[in-house]
Amino acid sequence: MTYKEALDFLYSQLPMFQRIGPAAFKKDLTRTRALCEHLGHPERKFRSVHIAGTNGKGSVSNMLAAVCSAAGLKTGLYTSPHYKDFRERIRIDGALMPKRAVSRFVEAMQPLCATLEPSFFELTVAMAFDYFARQEVDVAIIETGLGGRLDSTNVVTPLLSIITNIDYDHQQFLGDTLPEIAAEKAGIIKLGIPVIIGQSQPETDAVFEKKARETGSPIQFADRRFQVTPLRQNDSHVFYEVKENGKVLFKEMALNQLGPYQQFNLPTVLAAFYSLRKTLNLEERNLT
Repeated sequence: MTYKEALDFLYSQLPMFQRIGPAAFKKDLTRTRALCEHLGHPERKFRSVHIAGTNGKGSVSNMLAAVCSAAGLKTGLYTSPHYKDFRERIRIDGALMPKRAVSRFVEAMQPLCATLEPSFFELTVAMAFDYFARQEVDVAIIETGLGGRLDSTNVVTPLLSIITNIDYDHQQFLGDTLPEIAAEKAGIIKLGIPVIIGQSQPETDAVFEKKARETGSPIQFADRRFQVTPLRQNDSHVFYEVKENGKVLFKEMALNQLGPYQQFNLPTVLAAFYSLRKTLNLEERNLT
């Protein structure tokens, strides 16, 4: 099978939200679990960080992956959607998954797909997990696609769960109110696994706190701990003052991701960094 044939199969033969809409949404994790079982449960063979949220989860995923790579960790990154190249979804230390690896995976999975009928997203998630396991990554940053509780990525047991923020999106699947949407995203909070909430919001804080109590998960709100103030900007970097609980932590931190929204993403990345610091042997110099 060629790479083009593999993409044709992924895009045309599998249910895909962009093509058929809500019918592509699977309301349980049965198929994802079956795919993982068939592959020997690759999702259990690497450490992971699981990230959900309405806005900022892509930026937070990329920033956290960069920090881990800078620390010398072989770091997988799964994000969606892609913009130009399908392989943008599945990367290790910034390098795209090889075309040959994509085509081999799809070819090997075709017989199972004929009977299981997974969606595009379910098979893509399984592809990422299988690739990360085969490549023996030290850690993988896994971004949800839609929601959290029923998202295909929600078969991992991560070191840390992160929910960036909550806004109105995919209401036909997730609910019509912010608390309802938050409850779906809170589905990534696992028993005893720490969780970071990026932004405090009056409508949703109680939802996350309740879920964390039920699962016995330590919870922290990143924006309550870290205060970030933009100082200046050049063509390649924005410079921030960072305070922790009101005390200066970094007088000037340079971030090579431009855009005003990064001011709100940075506290989440910092909270994740300090939560994972000992487990992953991260150092503050890896942040810049």
